[in-house]
Amino acid sequence: MTTIRDDCENRIPPGQQLVAPGKWPVIGERLPADPNKPWSLQINGEVGNPFSLSLEELRSLPQTKRTMDIHCVTRWSMLDMTFSGVLLEDLLTKAGVKSNARFVSFLARSKQNHATSLDLETAIDLKTLIATEVNGEPIDISHGGPIRNIVEMRYFYKSVKWLEKIELLTEDRLGFWEAESGYHNQADPWKEQRYMAPTIDRRTSLKLIETRNFSNQNLRSIDASQRNLARLNAIEASLRDADFSGTDLSGADFTNANLSNAHFHNANLSNAILVDADLEGADFSGADLRGANFSGASLIGASFFTRRQGIIVGAKIDRTTQFPPSVIAPLFSEQLHYVNNALE
Repeated sequence: MTTIRDDCENRIPPGQQLVAPGKWPVIGERLPADPNKPWSLQINGEVGNPFSLSLEELRSLPQTKRTMDIHCVTRWSMLDMTFSGVLLEDLLTKAGVKSNARFVSFLARSKQNHATSLDLETAIDLKTLIATEVNGEPIDISHGGPIRNIVEMRYFYKSVKWLEKIELLTEDRLGFWEAESGYHNQADPWKEQRYMAPTIDRRTSLKLIETRNFSNQNLRSIDASQRNLARLNAIEASLRDADFSGTDLSGADFTNANLSNAHFHNANLSNAILVDADLEGADFSGADLRGANFSGASLIGASFFTRRQGIIVGAKIDRTTQFPPSVIAPLFSEQLHYVNNALE
């Protein structure tokens, strides 16, 4: 007999955690550019009939409801989210897609010019929705309202906030997260397609490891596991998906570093400085965190214990670990419970 718990677990891709009911983490920018400017949606590029719709006109078109699970690249998932809007395919039928169109780009009204893309066939097959509502309510602006494209079966960075333009292309154009952060262009959560190839080759990474100075470097997916990097200088380094498993990082300084999805399993982070670091989705299971300072860090999706073959592997935390309540508050319930118990 399949239990509800088993059914939920079967719907969560590898490396993901289920958020607590009613909690939808806010990732990235909180507001669009020019939030008070009237909203419209443009459809152009390789189409025969480019057009623009006001928000009211978009809402007046035949609406489709789709219930789906969403998965963020920073390792959190939400089940049974119901989005309402207009199918991308319906809008493209109205626009008249040219025969040479191969890709679709979704562009946001954001301060950092966020965008993403999909090949056109995939976008249609996945029933991409140009949504204005979630669970019967307008999408909140912090979650990408009033218009957000919603793509099922892809990490959620393929569903851009504050959508204002859909452009058909003959050749692919990488979006913000793919081009700037190295996120995988296919973004299939069941294949854990989180990142593209590392930004650094092994020979160069070994030379940097010898210097123990990563400050201001872009070292996505660097393999620095099983090393002695005590007192490493990694201030403002970009270390997404870095592997520090089993590494001695005692006294290391990660102030303002981006360590999203980094691997610290069994690392020694005693007395490390992680002030204002982006630690979303990072794995600290089995790590020594005594004396570490997490003030101002972002910990959405971070893990401080995991279950490996039925055995709990937890981080070493005590009262010397600096975890301000506001920093650990966004942790998922099981992780928060573990941290609070360790701090007592």
